[in-house]
Amino acid sequence: MKLKDLIKKNKELVWYVKDTDSLSDWAIMEAFLNYGEWKDVMQMIDILGMKKAAKLFRSKIKQKRCNLRPEIKNYFTLYFNKYA
Repeated sequence: MKLKDLIKKNKELVWYVKDTDSLSDWAIMEAFLNYGEWKDVMQMIDILGMKKAAKLFRSKIKQKRCNLRPEIKNYFTLYFNKYA
């Protein structure tokens, strides 16, 4: 299964997007982290791989514009520091 397939199964997470194929890996990851259930987040991390997910997360949270809620950003910073 690919990340794009996973987001197609969970279209309610990106209700504002007509074409889910146009979403980047980060946009999909952001939707799962902000709005997804734990099992879906774990499935997303399994698809990406722990190291790639952590690398993508760390590179994007340093940018000026990050749409993750502060508590989500904090939790997954701690999570990836421990497990990646």
